[in-house]
Amino acid sequence: MPIKIPDDLPARRTLETEGVMVMRETDAVRQDIRPLRIGLLNLMPNKISTETQIARLIGATPLQVELSLLRISNHVSRNTPADHMASFYRPWDEVRGERFDGFIITGAPVERLPFEDVTYWDELRRILDWTQTHVHRSFNICWAAQAAAWHFHGIPKHELQTKAFGIFRHRNLVPSSPYLRGFSDDFVIPVSRWTEVRRADLPADSGIVVLAESEEAGLCLLDDTCHRSLHMFNHVEYDTTSLADEYFRDVSAGTPIQLPGNYFPGDDPRRAPVNVWRGHAHLLFGNWINEIYQTTPYEIAGIGSTSQAA
Repeated sequence: MPIKIPDDLPARRTLETEGVMVMRETDAVRQDIRPLRIGLLNLMPNKISTETQIARLIGATPLQVELSLLRISNHVSRNTPADHMASFYRPWDEVRGERFDGFIITGAPVERLPFEDVTYWDELRRILDWTQTHVHRSFNICWAAQAAAWHFHGIPKHELQTKAFGIFRHRNLVPSSPYLRGFSDDFVIPVSRWTEVRRADLPADSGIVVLAESEEAGLCLLDDTCHRSLHMFNHVEYDTTSLADEYFRDVSAGTPIQLPGNYFPGDDPRRAPVNVWRGHAHLLFGNWINEIYQTTPYEIAGIGSTSQAA
């Protein structure tokens, strides 16, 4: 089954050219099926690029998925056209009474700020609590993963001396996890962050399982079983050129930045990078969607009840 997104969302054209099955809204309403409802709280500056990356990954499953684009209620995006936000995004306040099978919260360019200094921190805390009563399973990415770890468990983030930036090898620590089904023993993932969460800070009684870790880049993927959440500290969803875009942006702005490690062939930024993580990105999101499908209540109203599957 295809992914259902608005007919005129820019991501539609990109996904259709890539061969991803995209369902028209008019066709979706005629099917006698309950699609999986996935919410995307998009905190990234370039929202169009990020929504395309996420839609590409959740649209590759054989299940029908309905993607809802959400934003922080009282925060105005400065990097995405206002008409795009008005046409395709709903403020969280408008959907807080609704339920979702899955919910994704992206990274945000605020990781060097203390959590409490982020202008929308109070609302994000309410959203994280809301996921425990209105969402079956959550997927938090980069800064959102750090924010969830801090909010739910008091796990701090630590600033790095230099940015963790590049493509790094990670070890599959729990091959039996349903989320790592089909994964290689080790795999590469893009990393782009100034802060980290450390294994030593994970509370022993938290129920957190470390699924993937890198000798160079540290913790990567946590299964927060008590909160039905995955915390991904890196950017498995990135496009081939995402790290290059960040590198050249900083170079143009005069911001000190090192070459992303293991990324440009021969460390030559004039040469096009090669995507060697795409397969595992699809596998991770596919496994997450499948786990939702296997365990979510048949009636969406049952999400959040004490009897739902953990």
